[in-house]
Amino acid sequence: MPANRFYNDFDIETRKPRVLHPSEYRNAFQIDRDRIIHSSAFRRLQNKTQVFLSGEYDFYRTRLTHSIEVAQIGRSICAYLMRESEHLDEESFIDPDLVECACLSHDLGHPPFGHTGERTLHRLMLPYGGFEGNAQTLRILTQTLFNEGREGMNPSRALLDGVLKYKTLQVETPDAKNHYLYNDQEGWLDFTLGQQAFPAELTPGNVRNGFRSIECQIMDWADDTAYSLNDIADGIHAGFITVTKLEKWAERQSLDDASQTHLTKLCAAIREGRVERKMNSAIGHYIKAASLVMDTTFLSPMTKRHQFRLQIDPTVQAESKLNKRIALDLVFKSPQLQQLDYKADFILTRLFEVLQRRYVDHTSDSLHLMPAAQEAEIENAPDKATRARLVCDWVASMTDSFAFRTYRRLFDADFGSITDFV
Repeated sequence: MPANRFYNDFDIETRKPRVLHPSEYRNAFQIDRDRIIHSSAFRRLQNKTQVFLSGEYDFYRTRLTHSIEVAQIGRSICAYLMRESEHLDEESFIDPDLVECACLSHDLGHPPFGHTGERTLHRLMLPYGGFEGNAQTLRILTQTLFNEGREGMNPSRALLDGVLKYKTLQVETPDAKNHYLYNDQEGWLDFTLGQQAFPAELTPGNVRNGFRSIECQIMDWADDTAYSLNDIADGIHAGFITVTKLEKWAERQSLDDASQTHLTKLCAAIREGRVERKMNSAIGHYIKAASLVMDTTFLSPMTKRHQFRLQIDPTVQAESKLNKRIALDLVFKSPQLQQLDYKADFILTRLFEVLQRRYVDHTSDSLHLMPAAQEAEIENAPDKATRARLVCDWVASMTDSFAFRTYRRLFDADFGSITDFV
């Protein structure tokens, strides 16, 4: 198979040289993808919250099914652009394996209980650099994925750039609640950028975070497509979004004609029992809303990945934002989910505080509360901040059910026995 001229050695380079088997049949991006799929971090997504707590019912989406859907949409966007864009051809095209890998990886760093878990861990980790889902994904890829020498999976530069939605260090925006990288990840950011300094106009925060490779832009739109449509579908199936609630919600909004038309069609789909069909059809519409336009950035001379920008039809983008507003107001802000959010915050806070006293502050006795491998690494850590980050790694890696079970084992007198292993 001829080489894809869209990519060069700069794109496939890894921070540590890869040792390939003489009979290796995969390219660099296929190796990246396969390592993700066969990792425990990826498997854990099957029991992590997307909208509803995992295990509530078997047909609601989890982080795993969401990631698979994002990957499918990402590959379809690549195929659509390949067919429609004048900038691509059979010898130079956006690699669908690379985009699939970025999509499968994009939520690896999310903790149990969805965005509530992320906010809780950020609050608890503020003295030690905070917690951020995208930064944690980078940490998993580069340090903890296989936990062998703290080298992670040794990802390609193009994969890192495809996953890194945010490129601002926490020290540069210390008051930010999210959308930053940990300060000790500066070396990986420098590698991703080929040691090129950001130009002065790309200031920290939203401006710098908007600097993304074309694969990252495709991943982000695939993610927007998946959750702006599928969160609505799950909300309808769960009874949070009904025709009556939608109509009452619309009365309190200032909606333009296009938004009113969209709501009318959504209500009709609910009445006629064809929500899945409507949402599946809309995915194709969102894919076709993407087009490729030329762009120039400070990395353009080094890679074609920074020579293009993904342009989204404004009408479709507005519809996506409207769906997110509906899901936020009628699903995520509902009393039922807010009560579960309160419980999730309480559980993670209690868990972290116990582990903090034992392993970070050393103010409690020397009970063995964590697996031996993690415990040994924490005991050998040079300072409190490093110990706290390692404790956070373990808590963030928990699935919803494992967090519940660990909480009950620690605090519920009627739960657990000597045969109840981790």
